[in-house]
Amino acid sequence: MEAVRILPHYTYSDYLHWEGKWEVIEGIPHAMSPAPVPAHQQIAVNLSTEFRIGLKGCTKCKVYQLIDYVLADDTILQPDLLVVCKPITKKFLDFSPALVTEILSLATALKDRHSKFGLYESQGIPYYIIVDPDAQEAEVYALSDKKYRLEKKGPAFVYDFLLEECKASIDFGQIWQ
Repeated sequence: MEAVRILPHYTYSDYLHWEGKWEVIEGIPHAMSPAPVPAHQQIAVNLSTEFRIGLKGCTKCKVYQLIDYVLADDTILQPDLLVVCKPITKKFLDFSPALVTEILSLATALKDRHSKFGLYESQGIPYYIIVDPDAQEAEVYALSDKKYRLEKKGPAFVYDFLLEECKASIDFGQIWQ
């Protein structure tokens, strides 16, 4: 007789009762590491500022940090930064944002580069930015034919994002300061 393998499968309603910070990917919980280190936080603030300034004339698109993005009842993510160009009417985001950013850490790099990469791509999110604080490099991926294509990579470059009818010109050299 073969042993039956039983794995837990959690949903958003389970997630709401948990203490601490979690993400759930296809029913499997992933503990978020302790509070991000100062370098991570500084990069997040600087990148948010760049987008806020870049979108200053845009009335539709807003910059958010760490909100629940519910892709499905059993998949809840918390990207480091999002740009959303439609009103959020719930306590969480339940539709695809215009852009997501993940700032890598040792604990999250594999998940951010693989699991989340595929999830964001499958949701049709136009842009995915991966920031590597250790290498001081940013990677900008743009959706093309339902697949992410690397557009730019490096420590310092300017990239023009077209978000709905808004344009944001972002200087990635500014995020390391």
